[in-house]
Amino acid sequence: MKRKKNSQGLLYWMKTYDGQKFYTSIIFLIIPVALLVMFTFIPAVNMVTYSFQDRDQFGINPEFVGFKNYVTIFTDPDYLITFKNSLYYLVGSFVQQALALLLASILCAKIRAKGLFKGVLFFPYLMNGVAVSIIFQRFFMKGQRGLSPEGTLNSVLGLFGIDPVMWFDPTRPALANCCLVFVSLWRYIGFDIIMYIGAIQSINPDLYEASDLDGANPWQRFRYIVFPSIKPIISLQLILAVKGAISVFEIPYIITAGNYGTSTFVIKTIETAFKKKSVGLASAMAVVLLIIIIIVTLIQKYFFRESDDEPRKSRRKGAN
Repeated sequence: MKRKKNSQGLLYWMKTYDGQKFYTSIIFLIIPVALLVMFTFIPAVNMVTYSFQDRDQFGINPEFVGFKNYVTIFTDPDYLITFKNSLYYLVGSFVQQALALLLASILCAKIRAKGLFKGVLFFPYLMNGVAVSIIFQRFFMKGQRGLSPEGTLNSVLGLFGIDPVMWFDPTRPALANCCLVFVSLWRYIGFDIIMYIGAIQSINPDLYEASDLDGANPWQRFRYIVFPSIKPIISLQLILAVKGAISVFEIPYIITAGNYGTSTFVIKTIETAFKKKSVGLASAMAVVLLIIIIIVTLIQKYFFRESDDEPRKSRRKGAN
């Protein structure tokens, strides 16, 4: 009798608005969740499992090796150099964010033809990454194979009597990486500028009027009004910038193919998996990359959370 009553109660609940909303949501979520599990969670679990194995691309006779793959990543100079190269992009990403915020603040002011400047700055982001890489490949060196001082940039410098420079000299990997960081900054800064412009324009104009009445200068207006108001967007942009700096692939792979001391962590991971046929080591590299991104994201969120909590703490102290 109790089971009958329970079943009848369940059937009655399923006919109510809450019940219909519940099972309708379940029906619509079944396919997306199934795809998410099939193509994200299961491969991720397999990747972690493979990282503790010595296996080829076919998975024939995999051998459990424990943390050997992880030890190789942090002890082999060929893999350690990729972490050093990521620092160039990391520094470049912070320069990119600072420059984007500066340009966004200028474009939000009352200047002529600011719509044109927005379009010009955002246009590189709309271009295909392969096209951008090929353009700058010709810009820095002539042709796709080998080194040459006959690129477009050297031709322009020659007009001013400046000797040609080997921008991708194997003996100067720092110069080569700086060139690639410049290409990355040129392409992606437009997206950051548009994001910051949208955030700045969403600030209440009354705050600007109040600051003008108080005699605030542009720096004080930015420090006490603009920056606190767009802090969530800055946090998001920094997370995306750090993630992109660590996982950069497209531009250095097409321009230099990872040569001349410009190999990045992702390029090395792909070479390990598909050229050296060491899927276990490549999986360990992917796990390390994921852990680094998670740690950096948590650190950034912690610092921004602490700064957001300070006004609340001060208010509580004032109330007491």
